[in-house]
Amino acid sequence: MPGSAPLADDLVARYVERTRRAYRDQYLETVLDALDSLIQLSTDPTSVRLAAWFHRAVHQPGGGPAEDAESSARLAEQTLPAYGVDPIRIAEVARLIRLTGDLSTPPTDSYAPPRRDANGDVLLDAVNSILATAPARYAAHASEVRRDAGDRTAAIGRRYDEVRLLLDGHLYRTQLARQRMGGVARANLESELAGLDSELPAPWRGWQQAALAATATFSTVAATVASIAAAGAPWQVPTIEPEAGWPPLALAVLSLICAPALFRSARSSSQRSRLIAGAVVAFAVTGLLVAWAQVPVTNPAVGIGLRVPLVFSALLLLLLAGTTALVASTLRTRNARFLPSRNLGQQLSWLAAPAVIALVLLLVVQPLARGYVLGANERSEGPRRPAGERPDSVLDGGVTWVSRTLTSAGAEEAVGTKYGIAVPRQSGVVEMLDAATGELRWRYSRSDSDEKPDIVATGDGDYVLAEFADVGYLLLDANTGKRAAAWPGGTRDHSIQQADPLLVGERVSRGSDKLHGVDPDGRNRWTFEPGRCTDIGAVATSDTVVTFLGHSCGSEPDEMSGLELKSGKKLWTKSTTDMYRRPTVVGGLVVVAEPGGDSDVPVALLAIEPRTGETKWRWPVPPGWACRTLLKGAGDLLIVVDCPGPDTPQNIKSVVTAIDARTGRTAWQHAAPVNPHARVAVTADGRVVTLAAGGDSCWANVIDKTGLRRVKLPTGISCSRDLVAIGNLVLTSGPAGVIALR
Repeated sequence: MPGSAPLADDLVARYVERTRRAYRDQYLETVLDALDSLIQLSTDPTSVRLAAWFHRAVHQPGGGPAEDAESSARLAEQTLPAYGVDPIRIAEVARLIRLTGDLSTPPTDSYAPPRRDANGDVLLDAVNSILATAPARYAAHASEVRRDAGDRTAAIGRRYDEVRLLLDGHLYRTQLARQRMGGVARANLESELAGLDSELPAPWRGWQQAALAATATFSTVAATVASIAAAGAPWQVPTIEPEAGWPPLALAVLSLICAPALFRSARSSSQRSRLIAGAVVAFAVTGLLVAWAQVPVTNPAVGIGLRVPLVFSALLLLLLAGTTALVASTLRTRNARFLPSRNLGQQLSWLAAPAVIALVLLLVVQPLARGYVLGANERSEGPRRPAGERPDSVLDGGVTWVSRTLTSAGAEEAVGTKYGIAVPRQSGVVEMLDAATGELRWRYSRSDSDEKPDIVATGDGDYVLAEFADVGYLLLDANTGKRAAAWPGGTRDHSIQQADPLLVGERVSRGSDKLHGVDPDGRNRWTFEPGRCTDIGAVATSDTVVTFLGHSCGSEPDEMSGLELKSGKKLWTKSTTDMYRRPTVVGGLVVVAEPGGDSDVPVALLAIEPRTGETKWRWPVPPGWACRTLLKGAGDLLIVVDCPGPDTPQNIKSVVTAIDARTGRTAWQHAAPVNPHARVAVTADGRVVTLAAGGDSCWANVIDKTGLRRVKLPTGISCSRDLVAIGNLVLTSGPAGVIALR
């Protein structure tokens, strides 16, 4: 360019001014020297040279390449017209300068520009030639760039990102520059990145890879534990033939071997590591398919054992371990040289991974496995006809109905609900009979239980709570027979203190019993823990629980306490000289037997106000009574059954007393020649019914306020089995099942 000396002096002065910390005259000299070796590849050498001179002519400390490029391009557009440069060339120079605002290139695997830009490629390669200078010169340049950026921590972080971005691309666009400068430039950048990595605080970098490695390791440990547990569980129930225990044990051994192998694979980027992780994934998938094909087909006689979900859980954990190890190995292939050896994020990942796996197993996998076993082994069937109204037994010697579905089942354990009469059977079955006709309404059965369940009615008769051996408590809808809920596994060893409202006792070591207030679905509302060496008995009214605490060690006296039924909050406590017996709820009061020394016969009956613990009334027991003193509630009447005279086999006289629970006064009393040791049923209207054999017939003895009445029952009723009163309906047993007396 004729007369360009002033322009050259001005540009050189800009590169050497004292305010500059980076991109000084040495930098410009390096770019121009590199340009001399590449200029033959351009189509407009003059424009490229002018762009090289101008591209950092404007630079503010802390400014980025994009800001410098834009300001320098505007300077060229303002300056070059005075030197007679063609406007087309000025536009090309400005375009080339603006290209230097982004020196990074596309990644290696996607670099495929739609058309070549020879001038731009040559200029950018010349600008990036500073990356391929001698190590000492490059280190000085990198130090100047960081110092020029201002705040040290921010400068290191920004420079780290820039170097990472450069390393992810080609560095150079022309083949000539790649051959001459590519290797040296990449070595310089990696050396700078290693130095930046040691200076850059990285408390979290690398936590993803650490979390994946920890998940792979501890998932195999969890798979080992699940496989060992599966070895002790049956594959199907009931077990017809001895089942081989070696498959889950072999799976446990394999899982244990996989733990260190996958740990190393997750921390390595080699092809061998990925092959090991892939092999574990393939084995887990194959195992899942084989196990799925071997799952027993359930029917009323065969069910699925706990080994099935345990084996599936172990294989799924192995699949998770292999997958995470494979992902970790793939990520490490790309990022291994940028990861610190250990930092806070990685350490927390190794601590968090096993905790998360344990929580998932406890809160997700275990409930799902239990739900799978419960659902696979149950059947609820039947016509589910509308429930009929429960009739009253007048006890005239007739029969209202005889069940036709409960062969060998009796009335001893029948319970009444809003929707019929529930009866358990020996084969793990609960059947609901229509109270009006005795016809089957529904049947609930389990393939994994062949013992008779214990059942109670709860929820004001809306539910049947059934305890199945080796399964636990299941809540059945009394109307439909569908399972409404399964109590948590930890409640399997609890005992029902009272069915409605529900109170549950828990026997703890060293006699430290607990009392729980629970909802019908098994959720615990509150827990009452009186302390060591304490036995607990309890009854509940509609809003209050009265507990009876017996201390077996120390000198503390026995106690009674009142608790809120909903919250378990203690209302009152009082000491007693001896533990009260036979608590019974009648008319909203709790009636107890006041002990009388060594005798089983109480001295008196006490009615306790449950909200305050005060004694409402006291009814003295006649001193001549010597039998069991049976207490039963019937509405607002307390029915007391005992025997006058000595408790001997020769004494066959019973006395029945009805006490008004509101006042404690005797409503009526009758003595009758009835065996005092016979099992009795008390109806809701206060009738006391017992069975007695007479000749070749069975007789019902009915004692009420009018006295004794004896009724001959039809043939087929077993006098040796207990009878049950559900409301005013009296049930007994026969060879064909349950019999409702008319």
